[in-house]
Amino acid sequence: MTKNFIILLTFFFINCQSQTSNDETAVDKKARQAAIVQEHVYDCADKMNYTVMMKEYQNCIDAGIKKDSTIAYLWQQKAMPYFKARKYEVGMQYINKAVKYDAARWQPYRAFIKCIFAKTYQEAIIDFEDCKKKFGNNYEMDHSYDFYLALCHLQLCNYLEAEKLLTNYVLEMKNRNGESWVHPTALFYYGISLYEQRKWNEAITVFDRALALYPNFSDVKFYKGICSGRLGNIGEYNRLIKESEEDYKRGYTINEDNTVYEMYPYQKEWK
Repeated sequence: MTKNFIILLTFFFINCQSQTSNDETAVDKKARQAAIVQEHVYDCADKMNYTVMMKEYQNCIDAGIKKDSTIAYLWQQKAMPYFKARKYEVGMQYINKAVKYDAARWQPYRAFIKCIFAKTYQEAIIDFEDCKKKFGNNYEMDHSYDFYLALCHLQLCNYLEAEKLLTNYVLEMKNRNGESWVHPTALFYYGISLYEQRKWNEAITVFDRALALYPNFSDVKFYKGICSGRLGNIGEYNRLIKESEEDYKRGYTINEDNTVYEMYPYQKEWK
């Protein structure tokens, strides 16, 4: 057996052994990463109140990241409390890491954060449009990407574009499951897109659809009241504004989960 043949055989054996090891790692990767998440998120970070124990919470997450920095969920969990503390730039650097390792799961979430939390609407539009190209017009936090694009356009005073997006979103929900399944918040913003274009009667028609589904929706009553006043119906204006304040103080406002952390566009807060 020649020296060169022995070297070649040794190289082939080492290469095969390495390939087997890599294959085993790939098979076991999901279970290994799940164990890290269990230990450092569910059994550690989740036991900390990050509002008053941010350092301890982050220590749990950092220990998991030290074991495997490619776990996207760890980066998202590291970012999340900073967003809720309104430290958006701090959180964004970590959610960017989550997107790097799992864009399908976390890029739409990042775009949502830009829209509702950080309020960087141009950046949110870029992110959501990219998500639509990659993943289609999917859903994030109970709404389609087009819904959030419409909110961004409302905040950038692009009212006609917002109307187009919301018209399609509302129609899609109605066609799929009927009027009763149209989201009242979507109807609220559809009405707002008309309100901002001074289409008072059209806006009232849409606001009435929202109230048929959510009769105590204080924000809808407020803007419907303004539309009524602009049309000269002062009695209706006074009634709706009074009801809006009463309903708000009873807790009937935009019922999105994240309103506990952030005011949504056009949400009317009564003191």
